[in-house]
Amino acid sequence: MLHCIKFCSMYKRAEYQVITRRLKEPRRFVQVVMGPRQVGKSTVVKQVLKDLDAPYMFYSADNVPATNGGWISNCWAAVRSLMSSNGWNSVVLVIDEIQKIANWSEVVKKEWDDDTFYDRDIRVLLLGSSRVLLERGLSESLAGRFEEIRMSHWSFREMNECFGVTLDQYIYYGGYPGAAFLYDDLDRFRQYIQSSIIDATINKDILMDTPISKPALLRQTFELGAAYSGNLLSLNKMLGMLQDAGNAATLAGYINLLNESGLLCGLQKFGVDMARRRASIPKLQVYNNALKTLYSPLSFEQAIADRKAWGHIFESGVGAYLICQAFAGRFEVFYWREKNDEVDFVLRKNEVVVAIEVKSNAEKCTTGLDKFRRCFNPQAAFVVGDGGIGAEEFFSMDLNGLLR
Repeated sequence: MLHCIKFCSMYKRAEYQVITRRLKEPRRFVQVVMGPRQVGKSTVVKQVLKDLDAPYMFYSADNVPATNGGWISNCWAAVRSLMSSNGWNSVVLVIDEIQKIANWSEVVKKEWDDDTFYDRDIRVLLLGSSRVLLERGLSESLAGRFEEIRMSHWSFREMNECFGVTLDQYIYYGGYPGAAFLYDDLDRFRQYIQSSIIDATINKDILMDTPISKPALLRQTFELGAAYSGNLLSLNKMLGMLQDAGNAATLAGYINLLNESGLLCGLQKFGVDMARRRASIPKLQVYNNALKTLYSPLSFEQAIADRKAWGHIFESGVGAYLICQAFAGRFEVFYWREKNDEVDFVLRKNEVVVAIEVKSNAEKCTTGLDKFRRCFNPQAAFVVGDGGIGAEEFFSMDLNGLLR
C-alpha cells in the first residue's frame, strides 16, 4: 500500500504537460485551470511548480472573506516585492479558488495590465472549481488576456494506471482519486463522497456565491437527480416527488447550478429546433457515478449480481464519462427519442454527430440506432456493451478523435 501511495503521488495527468509547456512560454496570457472539486487541480499545479525550477508563490482564497477584494492585490504586491528583493527575472503567481473573491476578475485585470505596462515577467495561474463564476469573470473583464485549461474527472485509464482500479469498480465507485483507498469500506467511502464532494460543492461553490431561496430544495433536487441518473424525468414529475418544490422554472435553475458545479446535468433531446430542445424532458446525468451509487441500497457486490440494477448503473457510468469528456473536449451531449425509438447518447461538435447506444444485456432493442442513422446520417453510430464495442475499449476511446 505504501508503494501504491508513493506511485500515485508521482502520477501525472495529461494536464501536467499542458501547464508546464504554457508556463515555459513567454508571458502572454493568464492561465486558468478550471474543473470540479477533488479532481486534482491543485495537485497537478504543485507537481508542475516542483519540477519547473522557477520561483513561485501559491495562495488560496478558499477561506478568504468574499468581500476582501484587496487580498488579491496584497498577493500581487508580495510577489512583486519578492521579485525585486531577490533579483528574480520571472516568477509564477498561483491563486487557488480565485472565484471566491467578489469582483476578482477586475482586480486581476488591473494587476495583470500593470505588470504588462512595467514589463514585469509575472506568470499568472488561476485555479477554480465554480465554472460559472470563473467564466463570467473571464468574459466580463479578462477577454483576450486568458487561456482555459479544463480538468475533468479521472478516466478509467487514469484510475487503473494509478490505483489498479478494475472497470467494474470504476463504474460503481466513479473516478475520485481521494476515495480510491476506501472501496473496502462502503460507509467510509460514502461519507467521503457526501462530505468532501457534495456538501463542499453545494455549501462552498453554490450557496456561498448564489442567492438561493430554498437551499433544502436544491439538495433534494440533486439527490433525486443523482438517484435517477441515466433516466428521463420531467420537471413536472420531479415537482410531484419533491417537498415544497415551487415551480418548474425553479427546478430548471437549480439543475443548471448543479451542472455548472460539476455535479449533475439535464441532457436535452437532440434536434434541429433549439426551442424544442430546451423544452424537452431532461435526461438526468451525474458527472461521476459515485454520486449515483451513493443513493443506491446495493453494495458493489450486490449491484453486480443484480443484472437489471447493474444495467442502470452501467448506462449512467457511460453518460458520466461522456459529459466529463465533453467538458474537457468542448463538445455537446444529448439523447434522442422519437415515439418508441431512442438513442441513449448523441455527441456533437460543430456539424459532426456521433450516436451511441448502451446495451448492458442482450434483451435491449437497438432499432432506434438504425432510425437515427436514416434521419441524421451521423459520422459514427455504434453500440457500447453486448454485441458492440466492449466497455473497456469504450472507456479508453479518444472521443474527440471521433468528432473530427
